[in-house]
Amino acid sequence: MAKEQPKEQLIISVGREFGSAGHVIAEEIARRLDLPFYDYQLLRKVADENDVDIRVMEKYDEIPRVPFLSRNGVGSSNSPSYNIAMMQFDYLRKMAYEGQSFVVVGRCSDVILKGYTGLIRIFILADMEDKIVRTCELFGMDRVSAEEAIISQNTKRKEYHNYYCESRWGDSRNYDISINRSALGIEGTTDFLMDFIEKRREILRRK
Repeated sequence: MAKEQPKEQLIISVGREFGSAGHVIAEEIARRLDLPFYDYQLLRKVADENDVDIRVMEKYDEIPRVPFLSRNGVGSSNSPSYNIAMMQFDYLRKMAYEGQSFVVVGRCSDVILKGYTGLIRIFILADMEDKIVRTCELFGMDRVSAEEAIISQNTKRKEYHNYYCESRWGDSRNYDISINRSALGIEGTTDFLMDFIEKRREILRRK
């Protein structure tokens, strides 16, 4: 159970489709709000705190546990992906419990931090054509390879989220706002979300 938090605590959880520019938008939101930003940075913090090789963290990051390759005991598991996920979840819960404000991408944060009044849950998607173009530009892929990568990465994100959470990844009913980046572009989407966040904060302050 979340302990009572200062009204000014603000946690922005950003889920995103691969190729949607969700990471870039989340990072810009963090910059504008002057908040710590966690994505891969979270891996380093968790690795240092738990004395785990960062390369192991990266290898199993955001990968669902494969049941036939792992075994759970009471309070334990021999699945690296499961243990790494739990370490990240615990670290996020710890920061939230301490009253910290931050922006975090993925890591089931929309669910594991539920209950904190300062939590705002965002999901960013985009049209497939825009995702293909962006993926081609970022990774130097051809269109076919880019589309395959988009489908593969989004399938992994969906399986990861849905393995650890009861709510479904990308289902708009589970977020405070879902937005198609293709409609407004990266900067326009960021501006729109900043306006939404500020209006949401005003409501939270009155509670």
